[in-house]
Amino acid sequence: MVICQTRFFSEALGMQTEMNVILPQRRSPRPDGKFPVLYLLHGMSGDSMSWLQLTNIERYVDGLDLAVVMPSAQMSWYVNMSCLGRYGGYFDFISAELPSTVRLLFPQISGEREDNFCAGLSMGGYGAMNIGLNAPDRFCAVASLSGAVDMAHRDVDNLTSDGEPYWLSIFGQREDFAGSRFDLVSQAEKLAKSGQPLPKIYMWCGTEDFLLDQNRTMRDALMKNGYNLTYEESHGDHSWRYWDDKIRTVLKWLGFEPNM
Repeated sequence: MVICQTRFFSEALGMQTEMNVILPQRRSPRPDGKFPVLYLLHGMSGDSMSWLQLTNIERYVDGLDLAVVMPSAQMSWYVNMSCLGRYGGYFDFISAELPSTVRLLFPQISGEREDNFCAGLSMGGYGAMNIGLNAPDRFCAVASLSGAVDMAHRDVDNLTSDGEPYWLSIFGQREDFAGSRFDLVSQAEKLAKSGQPLPKIYMWCGTEDFLLDQNRTMRDALMKNGYNLTYEESHGDHSWRYWDDKIRTVLKWLGFEPNM
């Protein structure tokens, strides 16, 4: 297994950014020589090091035929931020530019839809669901752990002490955000009616987590619209001890047996 810490310039963001990439240290056994890839997204206040520092993801994927890409996205919520103009394209970065850059730098990573997965926690859970519902032609499966997935009805006091100005800079006015493509509950219904391929989705939230109601709302919307959804709740709050455990569940759900 190889871990690469990579800095590169993003056209979508207009600046240098970074990612950590875990690669199998051998040739792919597949005829095309490619490895499937999991894009693993951090939460608020995190960065490209969060999953490596705070979980055992390095050990879990050791020996698997799977690459893992962990980018930095600051506190962007993985959306195109209108307040930053042409340099706030975090959704464009995560969903398109980043995979293209990954395949350029690491040609052994597959670009096929069926080989591209995305997962994240909290803000990153929103990001993963956002990618699945807005780029379903590029990602076949997404997973959200304790995701803040119903931001049209967000409780700003529970999410950050910065209050409404911060959320306005990310999502804009509530009346403009509701029903937009970044309103995941609404987007799930639109995508289901579009005739496009639907991503397979996994969701988990702890029963002591302050985001539990948001996850249940999202669950109901996905079930109503016929998604292939695996939804789980169990004891847990909004903390890394549970996310470390549940990323193993995500790997199994994707068809990989994590190294214990």
